[in-house]
Amino acid sequence: MDTLRAHYTAVRQHTLALAQPLSAEDCCVQSMPDASPVKWHLAHTTWFFETFVLAQAEAGFMSFDETFRVLFNSYYNAVGARHPRAQRGLLTRPSLSTVLAYRSDIDRRVMTLLRGAALAPAVGELLTLGLQHEQQHQELLLTDLKHLFSCNPLLPAYGTPPPTADQALPIAWQAHDGGVVEIGHVEAGFCFDNETPRHRVYLEPFALASRLVSNGEYLTFMNAEGYDDPSFWLAEGWDWRVAGNCRHPLYWRHAQEWQEFTLGGLIRLDPHRPVVHVSYYEADAYARWANARLPSEAEWEHAASRHSVSGRSGSTNEFHPRAAAMPGSTQWFDAAWQWTRSSYAPYPGFRASAGAIGEYNGKFMVNQYVLRGGSCATPPGHARASYRNFFPACARWQFSGIRLARDTDADAVRSDDPG
Repeated sequence: MDTLRAHYTAVRQHTLALAQPLSAEDCCVQSMPDASPVKWHLAHTTWFFETFVLAQAEAGFMSFDETFRVLFNSYYNAVGARHPRAQRGLLTRPSLSTVLAYRSDIDRRVMTLLRGAALAPAVGELLTLGLQHEQQHQELLLTDLKHLFSCNPLLPAYGTPPPTADQALPIAWQAHDGGVVEIGHVEAGFCFDNETPRHRVYLEPFALASRLVSNGEYLTFMNAEGYDDPSFWLAEGWDWRVAGNCRHPLYWRHAQEWQEFTLGGLIRLDPHRPVVHVSYYEADAYARWANARLPSEAEWEHAASRHSVSGRSGSTNEFHPRAAAMPGSTQWFDAAWQWTRSSYAPYPGFRASAGAIGEYNGKFMVNQYVLRGGSCATPPGHARASYRNFFPACARWQFSGIRLARDTDADAVRSDDPG
């Protein structure tokens, strides 16, 4: 119980620390329907604990405010009505101070629960899920805020400007024999339901790039008119590119030279850092141009499971991926989420949980692609090899990057050494 109390306190305080540098105005605005205001993230993560933990386990439970049940419900149909997602930025009330008071009240009540009699196992599991859920929203808070600040002509900085990166190591191809392998969560500890059950898949021999595609490499694709040649693009991707006149990653700008907007402000484009904020369409087009392809999620997990999950350090507020400049810096979990060619679908034998919690992942298993790894905005300790992130093919506001894959000749493949 002491461990759970400490984890709860640390996660909840970290969310507040992320919001601390912001004004009330910063916290209220919504820049697009896919993003949410910081204030909504602060409230929704609290709503989760009130709705799924306290309402079930607290004696004499009473809502902090009955209207919050609707205002801060995200997508749980079983809970009831929801405020429209695209209109979250219109919620000037409740005020930020009221939302912070809501967090404080629910924290006090959860801690009282944790200091009392032993929790039922199901309640402890819901608390743990709520903390993992809040860590997901910590990353969303940052990526949504980045999009918001990019829409401001003042281009405000949130954190520390990233310094000039050291030169990235050349890409090496790491070969794998393939065959029958197992994927899915297997270790002790938490996982989301979509990471289970563990199961067998067959892989043909393949190779993965030792690091992510860099800005400089992606710029070469652009200079080679990669955005103008439909032969590299999926039909739907080409339609997307033309309709939106997309010609570069989301936060790139050109004014005499290429620049990139970051959470540390606008900087000169660093050719050695990984390219980020690309859609599945762009990632797939680049891979075709590079005479490669995107990995399947099974290939990615089989390879990544051989590497330590050394996620981002909690001591920096740089929030921009670093170059793979040191041997062993393979960017599996701490740089950018990596698009795979795998559609987001249930594993064999998957069963969603009963009740509203069953809506967490399963109902989104359509028209999405899987991303693997973690990013520079992923909270420390949240990443793992079996983690399945997912977004529609057009999504770009997350820290999404590219790791290349290739088919290989089985006779030529003899090394599974991650290098």
